Amino acid sequence: MAKVVYILNGPNLNLLGKREPEIYGHQTLDDVHQMCVAQAENDGLDIVFRQSNAEHDLIDWVQEAREAAHAIIINPAAYSHTSIAILDALSACTCPVIEVHVSNIHRREAFRHHSYVSQKADAVIAGCGVEGYLLALQRAATLLKES
Repeated sequence: MAKVVYILNGPNLNLLGKREPEIYGHQTLDDVHQMCVAQAENDGLDIVFRQSNAEHDLIDWVQEAREAAHAIIINPAAYSHTSIAILDALSACTCPVIEVHVSNIHRREAFRHHSYVSQKADAVIAGCGVEGYLLALQRAATLLKES
């Protein structure tokens, strides 16, 4: 049975490819989903891929992942910098957590330099564009093989 990785996406990622393409690129979230499906198949993983603009949805999905997932990849987007509630939900998980950011948050506005989620993350991938999701899946596969 394949191991399950939840890939959770926060606010405004539904606009990927349309919003500020000079920062986030031209690929859409659907493109990212398809890339992740292909990478997961290559790594022998199953994925659950979701996006919401609502913080409570992300928290509910993290809590669901506690029981259903072997790893979590999360791009909390702006909630990275504000949501202690998402950090608390992730802290209740025992599976690996990998944080992804399409842009390099450390080269942007000062308020984006701190991520609450990073306190729980086993790895943080930032500034690799949408390829960061594929790197996160590869890292999740490695961590799951090691455990």
